[in-house]
Amino acid sequence: MTSDLDAVIDALAAGPLADAVQLDAPIGKLTTYRVGGRAAALVMLGGPEHAAALADAVAGRSVELVAIGRGSNLLVSDDGFAGIAVVLGPGFDEIDIPRSGSAPEGDGRTIVTCGAAAKLPVVARATVQAGLTGFEWAVGVPGTIGGAVRMNAGGHGAEMKDSVVDVELLDLRHGRLEVRTNDALAFGYRTSAVADTDLVLRARLRLAAGDPEVGRAEMAEIVQWRRDNQPGGQNAGSVFTNPEGDSAGRLIDAAGAKGLRLGTATVSDKHANFIQADPDGRAADVRALMLEVQRLVRATSGVELHPETHMIGFADGD
Repeated sequence: MTSDLDAVIDALAAGPLADAVQLDAPIGKLTTYRVGGRAAALVMLGGPEHAAALADAVAGRSVELVAIGRGSNLLVSDDGFAGIAVVLGPGFDEIDIPRSGSAPEGDGRTIVTCGAAAKLPVVARATVQAGLTGFEWAVGVPGTIGGAVRMNAGGHGAEMKDSVVDVELLDLRHGRLEVRTNDALAFGYRTSAVADTDLVLRARLRLAAGDPEVGRAEMAEIVQWRRDNQPGGQNAGSVFTNPEGDSAGRLIDAAGAKGLRLGTATVSDKHANFIQADPDGRAADVRALMLEVQRLVRATSGVELHPETHMIGFADGD
């Protein structure tokens, strides 16, 4: 561990976060791959005061940080992560939906405020139940609001940038609380301007009035489509972003990689852009399979696939 990391851990252990810090914490099991190693420390934040204490501890120091929501887009190295993993607790999972008919922006739409730890399927169902539309697509995405903002998650023709008004986040490097508007977040295809050292705390979504029955029917179709077309088990969803005008899954299938196995990792037979990890598998095998799939697609089609999965603790980063 670096001296800065030691100093931050000492500061956390001596302050208000002392009971919320776990050293040498297994974080691989917190991801949907369920593989990978440990972090130097894991911090569970119970509320805004905890977030401020974390910011005080890390401000001005060179320490790697990673926020873990539901871990649905992360692969943790078997060698672990020489930094601090952050998990937002129940104090950040609120969903605040104004009463029916309330449209604070005066444009016929309603502003919904969600904590960063709120689960996307829960938000989708709650907003539809409240007579709102625009977030039905998220019912099948196993992530949280915070992670979805950071990667501009999306599906079924919609994405976070379509709904986000602004987000409240904590710049951990400088201990500064900020509100960033949609434009300032610089949303792109599965990207945003949210950095590793930015901790999303809340997001405001602008949603239109809708028919709950229609919304429920749409969500049921989305859930069924995902069951029919995507595998369950230990995976992190789509491994690679879709190239412009094409599908990563189609390219992988065309390269003959569907069903390919390396060690404890397999390219799904159901959807070629998913990699399945075996129980008690190795992150190194998942990573090696990703690289082999990239090589095969490059060799057969000339297309360079780019990972959607966020790599934690690997020497070559993303």
